[in-house]
Amino acid sequence: MMMLGKRVLITGGGTGVGANMARAFAGAGAEVVVTGRREEPLRKLEKANPSIRAVLADVTQEDSVRAMFQAAGPCDIVIANAGAADSGLLARTSLDQWNAMMAVNLTGVFLTLREGVLQMPGWGRLISVASTAGLKGFAYAAPYAAAKHGVVGLTRSLALEVARKPITVNAICPGYLDTEMTDRSIANIVAKTGKTASEAQAILTASNPQGRLIAPDEVTATALWLCSPGADSVNGQAIALSGGEV
Repeated sequence: MMMLGKRVLITGGGTGVGANMARAFAGAGAEVVVTGRREEPLRKLEKANPSIRAVLADVTQEDSVRAMFQAAGPCDIVIANAGAADSGLLARTSLDQWNAMMAVNLTGVFLTLREGVLQMPGWGRLISVASTAGLKGFAYAAPYAAAKHGVVGLTRSLALEVARKPITVNAICPGYLDTEMTDRSIANIVAKTGKTASEAQAILTASNPQGRLIAPDEVTATALWLCSPGADSVNGQAIALSGGEV
């Protein structure tokens, strides 16, 4: 029960990696608060596990993020996991599409980490879930990659600000994940290119030298490790989970 006595807040916690982390941290003894904009998956998690509590919140809105932390109570571990993806040629990207990617993928992380560090009672862990797109360029995903690069820079900067406190700040940067978000990316490729779903998935897995999607369990295991006693000196890192891609 490594996390016994800790309270963990996970944004975008209703599905995918967020839900996987919520179940694992609860299993390790933590009190877990999952947040998001969609009530149904959050309530489903809450109903299935007495250690998980759901709070509706929109990380793109400052007042909503503040209310989220007020509802959660003091949190020892804050994981900024909420995100969204879009794709297309930069030349055909509208300002609305650009702003939407920045709002959830970068501004949402900024608001979450800022409020998270302000309310942190002492020992603390701040984790942002970024992407390998935050470490390299991605064709047809420039706004998403720009936002994730911003997350990595934000993480490294905040890590230096809190370095003399018992707080660490790190980013986890997975490649394409075996989650609903990647399913939507595959469907988008199919719709735009006429390729089969298998062919579309092969395009994505080709970027991983191991030739596979990254399992949510791998992201969760990294987050748990970052919160363990052995990771006290791990600070300001962008940890790639990509099979050697970056």
